[in-house]
Amino acid sequence: MASTTPTVAATLRERLGTRYTRRLRAQGLLPVVIYGHGEKPVSAAVNAKEMLGHLHHGSHVITVALGGASQTCLVKDLQFGYLGDDVIHVDLARVNLDEIVRVNVRIEFFGECAAAKKPGAVLTHDMAELAINCKVRDIPESVRADLSAMQGEMLSAGDLKLPAGITLAIDAHAPVARVITIAEEAAGEAAAPAAGEAAPAADAKKDGDGDAAKAAAPKK
Repeated sequence: MASTTPTVAATLRERLGTRYTRRLRAQGLLPVVIYGHGEKPVSAAVNAKEMLGHLHHGSHVITVALGGASQTCLVKDLQFGYLGDDVIHVDLARVNLDEIVRVNVRIEFFGECAAAKKPGAVLTHDMAELAINCKVRDIPESVRADLSAMQGEMLSAGDLKLPAGITLAIDAHAPVARVITIAEEAAGEAAAPAAGEAAPAADAKKDGDGDAAKAAAPKK
């Protein structure tokens, strides 16, 4: 986790509903809900630009200053608009720094894969984020994936070197990156038209045979 947890100021939302949340967003505010730890859920609003800036930088933990008190919260869920390109609501779960949570963190790929250098080979990334379990205080901004350490044509989740105290929350055999070969597929596609080109020739021969039959037939 980053050395310092970002803090955002929040204000209580007096009114709920779609119409009022639209008004909030028009004012540059972002609706949030804070819940968990046996306390009642609280509907609040934060500065949209400030909150989105922290989210874009990969922050998973936010300190929310509300009503003269501060609460450590985990970013639990994001709700996007109907176009899927903007965040319109954030769910925040109250946590303590020693609590073990499951989070998705960004995978940072580096290095060069030897298998990807072969003719027709293409490197694909099966995951952009990795699900892990760890204490809130230990949440990393990202997990590094060394492509040069790939044995064969696949890098699995179990091949990643995770910091101490962090464990996988998914199957260790799940593929993170793979090398696929497209040379054979390309050859197959090239062979298909060649087979298709033989059909007109056969039709031409058939037509020619028909013409010859007509020429050989006795005239009436």
